Amino acid sequence: MTRRTLVVLCVLLGRAAAAQRPASPAAVKRYFEMVRREFSAKNAYDQTAFMDRYFRWPGNTGFDASLDRVEGILKGAGYVSEAGAPATAPLTYRIERRKMNAPAWDPVDAVVVVGRDTVLRWATNRNMLAINSFSTPDTGVVASIVDVGKGTPADYDKASVAGKIVLVEANVGRAFSEAVQRRGAIGVLAYNMPAYTQPERNRTSIQFGSVAYDSVKRAWGIALSRDALERLRVSLAKGQNQARVRVASKMFPADERTIVAEVHGAQVPAERFVLSAHVQEPGANDNASGVGDLSEMARVLGVLVHDRGFRPKRTITMLFGLEIAQTRTYLAADSARTRGVRWGLSLDMTGEDTKKTGGTFLIEKMPDPSAVWTRGDEKHSEWGGRPLEKSRIVPHYFNDFLLARCLDQAANTGWVVKTNPFEGGSDHTPFLDAKKPGVLFWHFTDMYYHTDGDRIDKVSVPELENVGLAALVSVLTLTSADGPTARDLVGEVDRAAIKRLDTEMALSVAALKQGSPAATEDDILSTWTDYYVRSLKTMDDIEVGGSSADTRAAIDAAARRVAAAGADRRRTLKP
Repeated sequence: MTRRTLVVLCVLLGRAAAAQRPASPAAVKRYFEMVRREFSAKNAYDQTAFMDRYFRWPGNTGFDASLDRVEGILKGAGYVSEAGAPATAPLTYRIERRKMNAPAWDPVDAVVVVGRDTVLRWATNRNMLAINSFSTPDTGVVASIVDVGKGTPADYDKASVAGKIVLVEANVGRAFSEAVQRRGAIGVLAYNMPAYTQPERNRTSIQFGSVAYDSVKRAWGIALSRDALERLRVSLAKGQNQARVRVASKMFPADERTIVAEVHGAQVPAERFVLSAHVQEPGANDNASGVGDLSEMARVLGVLVHDRGFRPKRTITMLFGLEIAQTRTYLAADSARTRGVRWGLSLDMTGEDTKKTGGTFLIEKMPDPSAVWTRGDEKHSEWGGRPLEKSRIVPHYFNDFLLARCLDQAANTGWVVKTNPFEGGSDHTPFLDAKKPGVLFWHFTDMYYHTDGDRIDKVSVPELENVGLAALVSVLTLTSADGPTARDLVGEVDRAAIKRLDTEMALSVAALKQGSPAATEDDILSTWTDYYVRSLKTMDDIEVGGSSADTRAAIDAAARRVAAAGADRRRTLKP
């Protein structure tokens, strides 16, 4: 079978599966038609490729250059600076600045040489140099290498590391703290690659890391690949324990900047949908791709406002800056503004070529019962998750709403869409901390996650388009929903609830046959029923201006149906 035939078959299969789904709400169809004519995945890719040229960290050259390019895109799309904008301006942006506790940091060069062997060179692996590393003299430093194995306290106690270079299998930051700051080493060479990066296959791969900013020690840390670790140990076994390490970096005072762009709602501007894409981290997928998608979404919104006469009824806010901090700061800075935040969506690692990276597109859900009982098709990613307490469940329709919009897009392209239980760790977390709905669009597993292999050749133009379109239609639908649209969405969640209850019932029947306690299985079904009943009740905030009597009636009827369905399925579990 040719690759083209396989692609066509996947698309046809995706459409066949989609044909079994109920029709999308009429408003959703209109928005897809509207944005597909305007959205350019090439524009999103170009922004991603630009950012991939830089090692981006708050306040540094690459971070600010990336934001400058986003600002240019906004200006070109008709956004005006908030400071000088008239009160009626539909499209505005501002740049917020915050003082940083440490200087901005730019990597320039680094090399590790043992004998005649150049073990690592920054020119071919820019992740080798730990963030906050100070420069050495231009000729480098020469010192003995001391191998402390896994770097346990006992390993260090057996070695004399003061004035030497420490080789260790440990996180570079922790190694720096122990070896340099506590024990007087002049620097560390640290290996710490997780299994999902497949270091035996990707032998020159290195994940970026950081060390504590220490203006007294003025030392450095080097992260190692599997290949570099083994070469160093071969050299040590031969008695070659002298290394020359040269580091060049720049440190300078700078502000941490965040761009806040807004499409102001025409009817209820105080209510808003907030999107965030973080700029820092040196990868193409993580997270130049998220910024690429969000900057193109911002451009399309500008076109819709200026050229199509379209105006959302609620405000759309877009954040570009430092991961988690930008969202947390936005939510904490103005309590009155935050009261109007209805939804939050984080775009992180959105452009992955899944055939190359090994992962898939994921919607990381708000905490639902699958984060308490992870079973069936539900799976945590290799990034890491753990069971949550039932008290942390957040009943809300947002998970199912976003999944439906992604499946709408998949119906046309064969895009593979999956979900994972809540894990945290990106810009969606501050929304949840602020008691706001927050969801993550991302990809995993990714063998190149945080490594030097996360370059532009791992980015897929069609994937950028799939994610960008699904996200944009989601935003447009919720920021302008009328009564019929709200009721259509209630029907979607009603159907999703019944489907989930059927799935959980089947899993519980199988679990009972394997000896699971009946009380446990009843608790699972009861919790899912309660989750969906309460999620439906949250749908009274969708219709702009407040739910009409018809919408409230639809919500109440759906909640009754789900409650009855849950009770019926719980009865089937009883002997």
